[in-house]
Amino acid sequence: MIEPLLLIGLVVALFVGFNIGGATTGPAFGPAVGADVISKGMAAALMSVFFLVGAWTIGRRVVDTLGQELVHDPGVFTIEASIVVLFFIGGALFIGNYFGVPASTSMTAVGAIAGLGIATGQLNWAVMGEIAVWWIVAPIIGFWVSGVIGRYFYTRINRWVSITQTEGALIELDRSGAVPVPRKGPETTTREFVGVVILISIGCLMAFSSGTSNIANAIAPLYGAGVEMDPLILLGSAAVAVGAFTIARRTLDTLGNDITDLPLTAAIVVAVVSSAIVVGLSAIGIPASFVIIATMSIVGLGWGRATRSVTVSEGLRGKEQPTVSVGALAADEPGEEAPGIGEEEPEDIPSAADLFDPTTTGRVIVMQNLVPIISTVGAYATFWVLFSFWW
Repeated sequence: MIEPLLLIGLVVALFVGFNIGGATTGPAFGPAVGADVISKGMAAALMSVFFLVGAWTIGRRVVDTLGQELVHDPGVFTIEASIVVLFFIGGALFIGNYFGVPASTSMTAVGAIAGLGIATGQLNWAVMGEIAVWWIVAPIIGFWVSGVIGRYFYTRINRWVSITQTEGALIELDRSGAVPVPRKGPETTTREFVGVVILISIGCLMAFSSGTSNIANAIAPLYGAGVEMDPLILLGSAAVAVGAFTIARRTLDTLGNDITDLPLTAAIVVAVVSSAIVVGLSAIGIPASFVIIATMSIVGLGWGRATRSVTVSEGLRGKEQPTVSVGALAADEPGEEAPGIGEEEPEDIPSAADLFDPTTTGRVIVMQNLVPIISTVGAYATFWVLFSFWW
């Protein structure tokens, strides 16, 4: 029979997993949903499967890291302390999900554990410092790489990729055999089908990466308190699946539609940049700030596309025309080829506001920084009071 205190801990861990599903599904599949490649239900299903695979394999290492290395003495993870840590993780993530802004589960969880470590004097500052440095550097890299691509190379990439979204379903299930097989739709071109497969595959890779790092955020405190890992991984992944099918719909809207209008080519660029950074950080053992990197990649691409300026000249005559501020790459509509620089008609150039929403972007950045602060400060204050007066 499960002890009442442990049962409370498991319920809180499930609540954290639920909010992780809501926070991380958007960055993984928001570009694909925003480009009308897959539905929100399909995004949730893919998120659930690949998150579990990542959690069951590489995720075990991250659970050990957060449960053993971030604090000098893992004994601070009593059941009571674990419940408090998980409460602040889940509560802070819920605030972000409620406002439709996916907060970083890694930053929120590490912040709550750091609050416990500081209050007890057991925080490993060397490990914390290394993680914090990469949390600052990685989003900046994602923003500027995507911004440079959007500002200088997007038109050329769009011509190379040449993905034109056709009418009708992109992918249909062939049920003629014993096992349904996905095939391209009747109006889908081969190039478009390949692009869609690449985009979805990258989303699945990001979901896998999320599982490798984020499962620890839901179960590491209980694992540190002595609960077996395998059942915790299964329970945590199930809670993530529930969050992906429910509350994640709001973050899918935010990252797929509200920040910047993503055509299919742009969605592929965002997914490639953000997944490359996440995988690179995972390879060197850093718990990646998955949500922040993906979000800043989207913001960077939107900013780059909205601020590109070009100068048009008349060749050998040497007559230079006034600078034209291009608010977008004007060749994202189906059936259109990207015009050369300076060939856009003024009335065809969308404004910057059409592609880059500063209000939504500001709300996202504020909330993504506020949520981890709430988790860290709240956990520290609570543990300071508990250890000073009760424990």
